[in-house]
Amino acid sequence: MHKKGFTGKDIAASKIAPKSTTYRIIKNFKESGSIVVKKTSGRPRKSSQRQDRLLKLIQLWDRGTISIELAQEWQQVSVSASACTGRQRLLEDGLVSRKAAKKPLLSRKNIRDRLIFYKRYRDWTAEDWGKVIFSDESLLRLFGAFGKKLVRRRQGERYHQSCVMPTVKHPETIHMFGCFSAKGVGSLTILPKYTAMNKEWYQHILREQLLPTIQEQFGDEQCLFQHDGAPCHN
Repeated sequence: MHKKGFTGKDIAASKIAPKSTTYRIIKNFKESGSIVVKKTSGRPRKSSQRQDRLLKLIQLWDRGTISIELAQEWQQVSVSASACTGRQRLLEDGLVSRKAAKKPLLSRKNIRDRLIFYKRYRDWTAEDWGKVIFSDESLLRLFGAFGKKLVRRRQGERYHQSCVMPTVKHPETIHMFGCFSAKGVGSLTILPKYTAMNKEWYQHILREQLLPTIQEQFGDEQCLFQHDGAPCHN
C-alpha cells in the first residue's frame, strides 16, 4: 500500500496492523529498503568460548566443585562473572547439578573378583541359577529408623511432637539370618538380643536352619550354597 502511494495515515486507518507498527515498517523500508528488523547483539557475554571451555574442564576435573568456587577459579583468568553466570554456562553444555548417586566403594581386588565371577557364570541359564540357595544376614534396629523421615508441617511446627523422630544414643538391634532360592524363601532365624553373628552361631544356624531348608526345597537333588565373604563365614 505504501508503494502504491497510500500515506501512513491511510494505511493505519485500514486497521491491518497497529498504528505504531505501520509507521515503524514504513520508516524501516525508507531507511534500508527492507521491512526486516535487524536483531541487536544484546548484552555482550562476560566470557569467551575459550574461558567457557576452561570452566567446563575445571568442573569435569572435580565434579563436586560448587558454583562459588568455579567463579573464583574464573577470576584467576580475569573473568569477572557471578556464580549464577557460571551455572548458566555449564547448563548450556548439559552439565546439570544433581544429587550424587551412592555406590559401594570397590577396591582393585573387589573389581577383579567380580570380573572373575562374571566371566565364570555369564553363560549360566535360569535352570542353573535355580539350583543355588542364597543367604545373608541383616541388622534390624528396634527403636527409630535408618536414614531420613519426611513429615509435612506448617511454619513453627519443627519441634511439634508429631513432626519429630525420636532418637537414642545406642538403639537396640537384633541380627537375623535368612535364605532363599528359586523354589522359595527359607526359615528366618533371629539371634538373641545383644548377640552378634560369629562362627559358633553361624555353624549352629547352618545346621539347624539351612540344612532343613535345603532338604525341604531340593530333597536329594544337588544344589549350591552361596554366602558372602564375611569373616565368620570363612
